[in-house]
Amino acid sequence: MTEADNTPTAADTFPRQYARTRRFSLGEPRGFRISADETRIVFLRTSGGSDPVQKLWALETDSSGNWKERLLVDPLTILGQDDHDLPAEEKARRERLREQANGITAFDANSEATLAVFAMSGVLYLVDVTTAEVRTLTTDPGAYDPRIAPDGSSIAYVANRGLHVASTVQGAPPQLLIGEDDENVSWGVADFIAAEELDRYRGFWWSPDSKLVLVARVDETPVNTWWIADPSNPAAAPRSHRYPAAGTANALVSLAIIDVATRSRVDVEWCHNIDDWSHAAWPYLVHAAWTDHGCTAVLMDRAQTSQRVVDIEPASGRMRTLHSTTDSVWVELCPGTPSRLAGDYLVLTASGHITDQTSGGFSITSKPDRADQTPDREQTQALVIREPGGAIRVLTPANMQVRRVAHVSAERAVVAVTVSRALVPSFAGLEIEPDTGAISLVSVALDGSGISLLAGGADVGTHDASVTGVNVSVIRSASVNRTRADIRVLKGSETQTLVRNFAEVALVNPKPIFFTAGPRAIPCVLFLPSSNHAGSLAKLPVLMDPYGGPHAQRVVQSRNAHATSQWFADQGFAVVVVDGRGTPGPGPLYEKACHNDFTDGVVDDQVTGLVEATRLHPQLDLARVAIRGWSFGGFLAAMAVLERPDVFHAAVVGAPVTDWRLYDTGYTERYLGHPATNSSAYDNNSVLTRAHKATRPMMLIHGLADDNVVCAHTLQLSGALLAHGKPHEVLPLSNVTHMTPQEEVAENLLKLQVDFLRRSLRL
Repeated sequence: MTEADNTPTAADTFPRQYARTRRFSLGEPRGFRISADETRIVFLRTSGGSDPVQKLWALETDSSGNWKERLLVDPLTILGQDDHDLPAEEKARRERLREQANGITAFDANSEATLAVFAMSGVLYLVDVTTAEVRTLTTDPGAYDPRIAPDGSSIAYVANRGLHVASTVQGAPPQLLIGEDDENVSWGVADFIAAEELDRYRGFWWSPDSKLVLVARVDETPVNTWWIADPSNPAAAPRSHRYPAAGTANALVSLAIIDVATRSRVDVEWCHNIDDWSHAAWPYLVHAAWTDHGCTAVLMDRAQTSQRVVDIEPASGRMRTLHSTTDSVWVELCPGTPSRLAGDYLVLTASGHITDQTSGGFSITSKPDRADQTPDREQTQALVIREPGGAIRVLTPANMQVRRVAHVSAERAVVAVTVSRALVPSFAGLEIEPDTGAISLVSVALDGSGISLLAGGADVGTHDASVTGVNVSVIRSASVNRTRADIRVLKGSETQTLVRNFAEVALVNPKPIFFTAGPRAIPCVLFLPSSNHAGSLAKLPVLMDPYGGPHAQRVVQSRNAHATSQWFADQGFAVVVVDGRGTPGPGPLYEKACHNDFTDGVVDDQVTGLVEATRLHPQLDLARVAIRGWSFGGFLAAMAVLERPDVFHAAVVGAPVTDWRLYDTGYTERYLGHPATNSSAYDNNSVLTRAHKATRPMMLIHGLADDNVVCAHTLQLSGALLAHGKPHEVLPLSNVTHMTPQEEVAENLLKLQVDFLRRSLRL
């Protein structure tokens, strides 16, 4: 394979290629940072589709305004080998991020993008971007997560559970900014729930003037200790893991503001248990940001039905509520929100009954998210502006679902959206059709004057902004017809250059057939064997291939997202993927339909999708139907064969949650409530209590090093099946975590699943 074409070798098989390319993620550029003057873009990318080592690159404009690419740092020239000696905290951070590459996996840069900093093997490196000179910073051992001050003078980083500061001046010794001797207390990190469930991966934030740092303190003393062992190595001691299982104590998270020069500390009011600002009332720190418009945080209650956006006054640490949101089910989080503008204006999302268009955009009949309010059909998650007096201006129409806010400036917001039906006549100039699985990128004027299309529309696919500036944006576009994603640099609406994408082209050629099923318009996609010819009457065994739960959308207009499903189809199956209730995309009501019910309704949606696929393509053999899944998908696969053996005849059950009391607080209690007050929901959604119903073949797979869905889930299910004399297969994976990063594991898991399915369906 060469860098020029990134084509697979002749001896490759799809499972080998899938594993070697880390699910086709290697070689694609990511992590973009645009300089303040928009003449330089710094980013990460490996040198090829099977190269696991990420390097640091720069795109810069020449005197003619053309973009030129330059390699800044190759980690192998620094270490002489891959980064293998990682601090335990950095390994955990990468697991939460589902990071599959090595080398430089993250970096930070100053606003001018003249300096960049990154960590490898517990050592910090500073890069002069203009000259590509790299030097090692004097830091404490085990340093990770470096963040450079806006003025470029200092770098804050985490080591030994404390937050440290190093000067960018050569030879200056580092200083401990704040830390404690207590091994249960860490400063400057994201707690487990924040990183795993709330999409907050950092724990400290510089002030715009580089003088202060807002720092999170995490006290894990109340959290239960679990142990992750390696049974394949009996000489190795198990490692401790603080895990907040549903119904048990969370970590105590608090905030302080530290003066870098004096190291003086101001505790944020939240730490003091004053009135309703106590940790008990608001245990979750969802988001924090420090901009020219103020220091802002987002707090959430444990039930996740109330959320507050607050201002933090640096001198006193006092909190002031800017906005409150309540929801009788749960408050839906939208990545990229809230954004704070001058004068305490907030850009955020709201779902509720959106009415007629007004001169200011769209009006909302009452405060969003009230339980007694009649929603519109989709109960759209809309982009809104909250004014300081409390008035809300809605900026997007009722059939446009906001998925992510990529960027907010004083004038516009760049937003990834899906469209549920043809846009209203007032937006006739915005041509976006309601294509199943499509995501478009739009620019929304904050004064309500209009919405313009940046990517998507007739170019049906999944489009998003990696990063945007005032005039320059980096747009990622994937589609069924693109062999790899396009990464474009846009100035205004004009494409200036394509950033080279070295990702390999998959050996399979997915041919998805998109459709919707049932009155809920359940998103579905079907794959037939590549050798299947039109009009063929040969019956095909069926493989259902869902995730099927919250957070993860599988029915998308993207080629590589379906490569594995097509490979299974090419082994002789008709493969059906169904995004049932709970999955994102159609709208908040669709997502919240799984409240208290991960079983009956979710399994019913898989059956509805299967029946509709068979109606459209009678080749599907309903006498031979299997289902496979991982994580929530593994839970769903187990429930499907246990509850509907009349439909599903075999299941591959990967890393399943079998008892929700063993899963974490942030995820589980959002959907099923607290087990002390809603124990019936936990009993009704337990796989273990249904083990006696097993009549179909099941293959249970689990990584023994999994610290997210611990292997106890599978072992307890196997024990329950054995207790009832129910035959099954168990495949334990030594030293494997939840994301199965090892190449040999990823490759052979695909082959072993096909072997099991063929045996179980008697093919």
